[in-house]
Amino acid sequence: MAWNEELNSNDRILMGPGPSNAHPRVLKAMASPLIGHLDPYFLEVMEDIKVMVQHTFQTRNHLTFVVSAPGTAGMETCLVNLIEPGDEVVICVHGVFGTRMVDIATRCGAKVITIEAEWGTAIDPEQVKAVLERSSPKLLAIVHAETSTGVLQPLEAISKMVRDAGALFVVDAVTSYCGTDLKVDEWGIDAIYSGSQKCLSAPPGLSPVSFSEKAVQALDNRKSKVQSWFLDLSLVKNYWEGAKRAYHHTAPVSAMFALREAYRLVMEEGLDKRFARHWENHLLLKSGLEAMGFEFIVPEGYRLPMLNAVKVPDSLDEATLRTRLLNEYGIEVGGGLGKFAGKIWRIGLMGEGSNKNHINMLLSALHQLT
Repeated sequence: MAWNEELNSNDRILMGPGPSNAHPRVLKAMASPLIGHLDPYFLEVMEDIKVMVQHTFQTRNHLTFVVSAPGTAGMETCLVNLIEPGDEVVICVHGVFGTRMVDIATRCGAKVITIEAEWGTAIDPEQVKAVLERSSPKLLAIVHAETSTGVLQPLEAISKMVRDAGALFVVDAVTSYCGTDLKVDEWGIDAIYSGSQKCLSAPPGLSPVSFSEKAVQALDNRKSKVQSWFLDLSLVKNYWEGAKRAYHHTAPVSAMFALREAYRLVMEEGLDKRFARHWENHLLLKSGLEAMGFEFIVPEGYRLPMLNAVKVPDSLDEATLRTRLLNEYGIEVGGGLGKFAGKIWRIGLMGEGSNKNHINMLLSALHQLT
């Protein structure tokens, strides 16, 4: 495509690990006229978003807002604000994104202890118990929905152990948020982050986050400056809180308009119905794929309903088949990451994209291609 050609992106059926397709109402909201990021109307939009973030995280945490950057920036926001040089932290690794947390924590100067599980499996609470019995970490971080493997990590038992050890509990919910149950207050989560482009079905580039009072106290008691100026909560929170919003950065106004509409769609559907829809569609996809010889790599009971990790039959070339799905049918599915590159598919059923029409189109295309 030459630079002087008008942009005309093709319609895609997005069934990869993200982004997901956006509802027409979200796209319409994004096309609303621009206004200033300190305009009184935009401040009302921010407040609306904050209330809906609290509702969907199932929390009363006051420090709940949206970082003006993608989910990885949400990860960094949690870690750089809570970690100081020399802090001992525990990070659970069962895929690519646990590894990314280790990298960020190391850059913060932390003494990192890792708890690892085989890719495609969940972290065993007994592993966590053993580590906490011989260490006193400031925090423990874990991925709730490991996008690289399709594993849904149970959190409640681990959360209790972390609380009993006096540590902060940090959770990556980039893929699970608004697609399966996530009870921040009830499960004792101290810091959590997600992304706008997965089960929220908003454009990529924003990261909802929430911090407990215990996490805020840890921030207030820091002895050193936060490593990042842009992500420093002591500065950012003044833009999201109080009657007089202090300028911090120019917020992505159009993306925020779109996010507000995406949240309205979630609220209208209701969380329980939304979670049930994702699960029912996962079962429909599972039935169709297994009938064609695809195998799920994650054991039953630990599978993400919105991100299905499957092994392609040996008789098929996974890369060629994915390319043909995209070029001939406009259907995008994701390949494997890290250790799973070239070995699995990651099929997304996220938010607006979790529907029977998408599933039936994918299964029909696969029947024709194989």
